[in-house]
Amino acid sequence: MEPLTREKFNQSIIQRVKSLVDEYELFEDGEKIAIALSGGKDSILTLHLLNEFEYEFNLELVAISVDEGIEGYRKDGIEIARENTHKLGIELVERSFIDEFGVNLDMVVDEYKSACIPCGVFRRYLLNKTAYELGADKVATGHNLDDEIQSFLMSFARADLRRFSKFGPKLEQIHPRLIPRIKPLWKIPEKDVGIWAVLNEIPVHFAECPYAHHSLRAKIKNYLNQLEEDHSGSKMAILESFQKTFKNQEIPVKLMECERCGEPSSLRVCKACQILENIGINRFFMGNNMVI
Repeated sequence: MEPLTREKFNQSIIQRVKSLVDEYELFEDGEKIAIALSGGKDSILTLHLLNEFEYEFNLELVAISVDEGIEGYRKDGIEIARENTHKLGIELVERSFIDEFGVNLDMVVDEYKSACIPCGVFRRYLLNKTAYELGADKVATGHNLDDEIQSFLMSFARADLRRFSKFGPKLEQIHPRLIPRIKPLWKIPEKDVGIWAVLNEIPVHFAECPYAHHSLRAKIKNYLNQLEEDHSGSKMAILESFQKTFKNQEIPVKLMECERCGEPSSLRVCKACQILENIGINRFFMGNNMVI
């Protein structure tokens, strides 16, 4: 067996992602892509890959980093995001929970069993709103193979059928203000992302979120890693099974605009505004301005 070299491994990653891009037509010539950039290995690889494809597809790239307000954690990720975007010459737009919502994650976490609930809601809200304001055609996220399987099994365990429509490497636009998402790393295992970062000596934020170990995702992740160790290929088999079972089953989602903030929502009051209301913060429009 030939030894693993950086060049061969990099080409393998690029070819696998390029194959996915071509198969699912993840982006079209001349599109503006907003990259959700946390500073972690997955989002940093996504940043570098899209930079590789920039000229081939005539892409316009911009990165968005969101500061959730996690003491002793998020600052390092933001610094890594700044370092990588500066090196590649890509604009970085920074947003924060505290500026948008008046609270950060550390301030609201005690109200929920899992910090992932308010964090996920607020992050998706702010990423979409910022991407729309920037005129992006799509938002690229760093979801890898492991992330997708974990999300699928979490929704399956909760019988949350509506979320099945959100799986896959490309989501179609279902509302003018909801920017479609793409997942270039959809078939790249998490361990390969880590190997890429180490082989290329790319600065990434390897630290785990201090709230992660409380989540259902963490438990499912540990189970899947053990399953893969005992039965190699299990993760890909699960993904392929999901594709065969659900690829032709579309669950219609009717979106409206939140009556509090005006953002796309399947409910009269979006989840972000509901969470804020639960902690005593009400938002409403006055003309074109948001009032908190």
